[in-house]
Order: sequence, then C-alpha cells, then structure tokens
Amino acid sequence: MALPPPAPAPGRSRGRASLRLIRTLARNRKAVVGLAILAVFVLLALLAPALYPEDPSRIGSGGATPPSPEHWLGTTAKGQDVMALTLWGARSSLFVGVLAGVLATIVGVVVGLTCAYFGRAVDEVLSLLTNVFLLLPGLPLLVILAAFMPPGLGTVIIVLVITGWAGSARVLRSQSLSIRGKDYIAAALVTGERPLRIMLREILPNMASIVMTTLLGSVIGAIGAQAGLEFLGLGDANTISWGTNLFWASTDGALMLGQWWIFVPSGLAIALVAYALAMCNYAVDEITNPRLRKPRRAASATAPTAVQAAEPQGAHQ
Repeated sequence: MALPPPAPAPGRSRGRASLRLIRTLARNRKAVVGLAILAVFVLLALLAPALYPEDPSRIGSGGATPPSPEHWLGTTAKGQDVMALTLWGARSSLFVGVLAGVLATIVGVVVGLTCAYFGRAVDEVLSLLTNVFLLLPGLPLLVILAAFMPPGLGTVIIVLVITGWAGSARVLRSQSLSIRGKDYIAAALVTGERPLRIMLREILPNMASIVMTTLLGSVIGAIGAQAGLEFLGLGDANTISWGTNLFWASTDGALMLGQWWIFVPSGLAIALVAYALAMCNYAVDEITNPRLRKPRRAASATAPTAVQAAEPQGAHQ
C-alpha cells in the first residue's frame, strides 16, 4: 500500500506562494509599469548624493536660467540647480510618504482588529474615536496641527499619521468583522488560542490584500499631504523636498514669470509617483479579486475548425 506524499513544510509552502505572487505580478502590465516607475525614482533618490554631491540649496549666480546642457532642468531664481533639488527632494518626499503611510496603516490594522475581535464596549469606544477623526475635515486639521507643532520631518510624519489612520481603521474593521464570524475562528477560540495569536495568525493573513491596498492608498495620500503642507509654508523650509521646491517656486513668482522649469519637475514627480502607486494598487485588486481578472479569450464559435480548414477545395464544386 502506497503511503501518501508528505505534506510540504510551512516555510516551503510560503516560499512557493511568494514565487507564485511574484510571477503573477510579473505578468500584470499595471504592476510592471508601476513598479518600474517606482524603481526609477527610488534609484535616482539613492544616487542623488553621488550625482550631485554639493549642497543643492547653495545659492549660485545667474538665476532663473532655462534648461541647458550645463543645467538639464535649468536653475531657480537663486541660481540653484533644479535637477539637484528634484533628486534630493525625492529622498525626503519618498521617505516621509512611505513611513507615514506604513505607520497609519499599522494604527488602522491595530484598531480594526481590536474592534472586530473584542467587540462590545471596546468596539463602541474605538468606533466613536474613528468616527470623530473621519468627521473632522482633513486639510484644516493638518494645518492646525502643523501650525502648533515645531517644524521638521518628524512633525510632518506625526501629523500625517494622526490624520490618516481613521479611514484605514474603518475599512479594516469591516473586513475583520466578516472574518471574525468564520468557523475556523470559532474553532480557534474553542481550542483556547490566545487573542493575539488569533488576530495575527488567523485573521490578519486572510485580509492581506486589503491591507496592501490600504497601505498603497495611505502612501499616496501621505505624499500628497506632505507636499500640500510644505507648499502652504507649514513644513520645514530648510528641508529639501518636492513640497518645499514648490513653495520656493511660488514664493519667487516662478508661475507669474512663466518660469515653468522651476515648478514642473517637482509637480510632475509627485504625479508620477502617485500614478505608479495607483497602478500597483489596481494590480493588487486584479490579482486578489477574481471578478476583476480579464477572462481568457475563448475560441469563436464561427471560427473555422481544423477539419474545415483541411477540407479539399473540390468538395464544394
């Protein structure tokens, strides 16, 4: 009697699942486009100190010159190289956006899982707190918090996390509640599993796709919110980022004077990064949601079959 094949080890099955996910992403055009754009921006941000080792905020001579072989993206009114400001600004904007998005998603996951698992009084209190933050207008709250806190990247990150976690918590709470009622969760409760283990090992892995979607959306919102705060002058003006580049371009009157090369690179960089993250978000939705997958092209009923194609020409005479 043949013995059944041994079950694969947990680590091996997880490795196969990761390889399957990578292959699926590699076949998705939206994922490839989004990841390629993000890779270019991350690479340029990492190479900024090597490409432009000097201080990019150093004031030079001959301000507001259009793009030329010497300065590919021209110079600002203060004589600063726009290309150097854009590449150095990517380091700050990407760092703040990713870190604030990750922290806001973590807070949303913790609040959502806690509400769904414990329920009753805990759910009511946390849901009330979430609703309060959802009802508060986002931009005025950002402005008020940033105005009363000391300027700096840490302040911007804290403000973005405080104002960005509520939406993630509401979505993740709803998903956690639907999983909380499954039979395997009840079985885990009967066997005496600890609450933390059930939330992290049973509930959280089954909502990985929505967590990833929420994370990408939070990063997009954080990058845009940081640029908006710094454009309004509520960030640290001494920090080089895409938002401060737009702030100084507005202060120097680049838009009024038609000096498009000063503000277009930073604005276009924000738009491209948001577009790349949105493409990755759409790709995750298509991979995890069977309804969004494109059906394979079925053979047409009117197409000639192999037998018809091989039929001799004299058969119709």
